[in-house]
Amino acid sequence: MLRTIDDRIVIVDVDEKSLAQIGRWPWSRDVLADLVDKLFDKHDIGLLGVDVVLAEPDTSSGLQHLRSLAANELKDNPAFAEQVDRLAPSLDFDARLATALTNRPVVLGYFFSDAPAFRSGGALPAAVFTGADLDGHSVMAPEWSAFGANLAVFSSATPLAGHTNSFTDADGVVRSLPLVARYGDAYYESLSLAMFRALTGEPQVKPSFSKETVLPKAYRGLESLVLAKEGKSLVLPVDNRGGALISFRGPGGPAGGSFRYVSAVDVLNNTLPPGMLQNKIVLLGTTALGLFDMRVTPAGETYPGVETHASVLSSMLDGRLKVKPDYAFGYEFIMLLSAGLMLAFCLPLLSAFKAVLLSFAMLVVLITSNFWLYDEFGLALPLATSLAMTVTAFALNMSYGYFVESRSKRELANLFGTYVPPELVDEMVRDPDSYTMQATSRELTVMFCDMRGFTRMSESMEPIQLQSMLTDIFSRITTVIRANKGTIDKYMGDCVMAFWGAPVEAVDHAALAVKCAVEIEQMLQTLNTEHRARGLPEIGVGIGINTGLMCVGDMGSEMRRSYTVIGDAVNLGSRLEGLTKIYGVSIIVNETTKALIPELAWQELDKVRVKGKEQSVTIWTPWTPWTQSSVSDAAVSGELALWHEFLAHYRVQSWAAAERVLLNLLDVAGTKPLYSYYAARLSSLKRLPLDPEWDGSTQFGST
Repeated sequence: MLRTIDDRIVIVDVDEKSLAQIGRWPWSRDVLADLVDKLFDKHDIGLLGVDVVLAEPDTSSGLQHLRSLAANELKDNPAFAEQVDRLAPSLDFDARLATALTNRPVVLGYFFSDAPAFRSGGALPAAVFTGADLDGHSVMAPEWSAFGANLAVFSSATPLAGHTNSFTDADGVVRSLPLVARYGDAYYESLSLAMFRALTGEPQVKPSFSKETVLPKAYRGLESLVLAKEGKSLVLPVDNRGGALISFRGPGGPAGGSFRYVSAVDVLNNTLPPGMLQNKIVLLGTTALGLFDMRVTPAGETYPGVETHASVLSSMLDGRLKVKPDYAFGYEFIMLLSAGLMLAFCLPLLSAFKAVLLSFAMLVVLITSNFWLYDEFGLALPLATSLAMTVTAFALNMSYGYFVESRSKRELANLFGTYVPPELVDEMVRDPDSYTMQATSRELTVMFCDMRGFTRMSESMEPIQLQSMLTDIFSRITTVIRANKGTIDKYMGDCVMAFWGAPVEAVDHAALAVKCAVEIEQMLQTLNTEHRARGLPEIGVGIGINTGLMCVGDMGSEMRRSYTVIGDAVNLGSRLEGLTKIYGVSIIVNETTKALIPELAWQELDKVRVKGKEQSVTIWTPWTPWTQSSVSDAAVSGELALWHEFLAHYRVQSWAAAERVLLNLLDVAGTKPLYSYYAARLSSLKRLPLDPEWDGSTQFGST
């Protein structure tokens, strides 16, 4: 809707105010004659369109009764008959109105009907064209069976007239007017078209049809009405029914802001300002509710019928008449197909945000192009179905994405829930696309945790009791691993394998693994206290930790797979776990792990060559506040200083000096398994000749 007022057109309104002062409708014809005279003589209007049908004689003056008396009861009184003849001109209200209409630019209105019981009345104006002018083409204009036209006296006074019919769609809403309507073999123009022709010199109306020569003439639809005069022509686009859409400018009525409304009684009472209606196009109509000239339209449920004609006339004057072309269905199908295919292919490939952008862009394109065609070419093409399809496609895609994403999140949670802690699973499901089972290589930290003394314990326990104890121990170890954000790889007999840094990345994966190992050691101290109280054997632990490049992902066979890590770094971690028995410590890490946690105190254990490795590996055990809470920092520093001194002598084969330092260590630390192990090694080495290729490394297994 334009929501702007058109100052060229004014509606003189038979409203409630007019009925209250003048009386009920229809008014006598002398009142209408007075109204017409004042509009032209006093206000100098340019054109008058009458959206009122003058179909019956006006007998309100009593002239007919007086003539009956003069011809019958008072026929013997010639003076009476003479007086009646003298008064007749002033009492013949129809003649007075006809005189007021004569030689003035007035267009009368009439209507067609297809009601079975309706009887035609009045005189139809001349048709604008007939079936002979169609040249074999067909027009789908509605055909009416009856009409209600103006009396011949008025049709003779102003021969130009137009019908006031409208198209009522299946939903009961008026959206368009037929510019031509068929009655018999003739076609008659609408009130708005007749008024437009009156303003443009009454050009001839010719139908124009589609130029598509592929189709027979009978199937080439009406495309326009051509107004031709003196070699000039003006094309008015119409649909194949001969209709045009109503370009609603506002909600309608005096307060609608589309056209200026003037109460008819104000014209009769001379209360209008001078010049207000000068040269205006005036439509005489009614908005009083009892006169039943209101329509249900898209702009309002009580839209004045007279304003529909004003709106169409306004569009004609602006050259912006709107029509729904006969190819509207094809256009709608193409738009649905093209937009639907684009959305169907693109939406599943896009993220939620990009899908929203694409759908919004599609809506903008559809709306913009539709309004551009409407505004630029006057084509009213379907839009609602394309918009509904776009919204539906987006909603279905989002719904599908939501449910599929929810399912993928559930699958992800189920898949990794037995490996990683619940809080990490929650983090993963927030962005499941970032996590995959596909194998990748990255730096991770792996841990092997093996229980000591379990084999001996299993030999003296019943299977059910052993199962219960093993479940309890594994549950406690698993709790510690999960608390430190570790991923459980597998349980291997009495050993647990876990790793850090996948599937959720963790920059501190080495620190988390070492902290987990220390807490497992502390947990076992508590467990052993319980075992002693229950008369059960104590459990020891050996933990090997290694940091390095590993391959992580879904591995296995078609029958059984698991999310695991493989590689040399993993094998070394397993080897380090086995060395804990030899060196008498609970935790052994490699050089890479130790380097990533410089804030801890570390005790170097040895340089070793394990099976499968040619290069020696320096191994360490953490000396941390978690395990040495009862030892002062000075004592720790002193003991580590002595140990470093021992290793320095040891690696240059200075056995006597090394033994002397080791004795001091045994004196300070007591019978520590590590020191006892080296004491036994020194005892063996000092009996052997010095090795010129000695590098201080210890060989374990075959390389």
